[in-house]
Amino acid sequence: MKFRTLKRHFREGSKNIWRNSWMTIASIGAVTTTLILVGAFLALMLNLNHVADNLEEDVQIKALVELTAADSEVEAVGEQIKEISEVETVEFSTKEEELKSLVDSMGEEGGAWELYEQDNPLNNAYIVKTTDPQDTMAIASEIEKIDNIEKVNYGQDVVQNLFQFNEYARNIGLVLIFALVFTAIFLISNTIKITIMARSKEIGIMKLVGATNWFIRWPFFVEGLLLGVLGSILPIIILLTGYYYLVNNTTALDQFSFMTLLDFHPFAWQLAAIVLLIGAAIGVWGSVMSVRKFLKV
Repeated sequence: MKFRTLKRHFREGSKNIWRNSWMTIASIGAVTTTLILVGAFLALMLNLNHVADNLEEDVQIKALVELTAADSEVEAVGEQIKEISEVETVEFSTKEEELKSLVDSMGEEGGAWELYEQDNPLNNAYIVKTTDPQDTMAIASEIEKIDNIEKVNYGQDVVQNLFQFNEYARNIGLVLIFALVFTAIFLISNTIKITIMARSKEIGIMKLVGATNWFIRWPFFVEGLLLGVLGSILPIIILLTGYYYLVNNTTALDQFSFMTLLDFHPFAWQLAAIVLLIGAAIGVWGSVMSVRKFLKV
């Protein structure tokens, strides 16, 4: 396509936007609303996945060895755990270390446990991390079968609940996003339909003088593209501003090491690019629907 022809298509597409100002405003408004919600849900989903990944990295199995086990038996338990193929690391924690960890975790109230230093009731333990956190439950069950294992503890239930919540939120978000996107496409399609109807005589004359179908269609594709891009500008500004404020004002989450948001750079700019592409795609798809249905060329 020649540059002069391409320039003409963009000029005509821009004119079409101003010819139907009220429908243009409605279309851009629909795209803007859609993309604000799409971007917000997308940022939420990606950050939830990030938190879930952090929790996965912290998932570990604590295998408590029976108090009556001899030193050789305790060592044998560790060797058997290491032989499990899905196990990544195995760390031995003495009952003295377990007591110290308990005292430290309880803060001021932990002082009462210091009385048990001479007669420690806790178990020696093996801290196990798996290659794939999703295998934690299966490996924990396998460790439970080893001789001299008294009990196996792991925090998989918390992670499973988070994954389940994440899945529900993602599914609800996708349904809402599709509904909003469909609304925006519908409005853009109607805007372009009105343009086609208003220019029906002009289009007929163009066909009579030999204009090709694609030559007639291109300005409408450009119009849809411009509507989508214009509708994405305000959402990008709102999302970037809101996410920057959120990242820099999350002191309430500082006490939870796993509750960290994705860094502003480069995530926010990637989110902006995705929103812009979605806006352009909504606009072009709306014009394609309108042209195919209402422009018989």
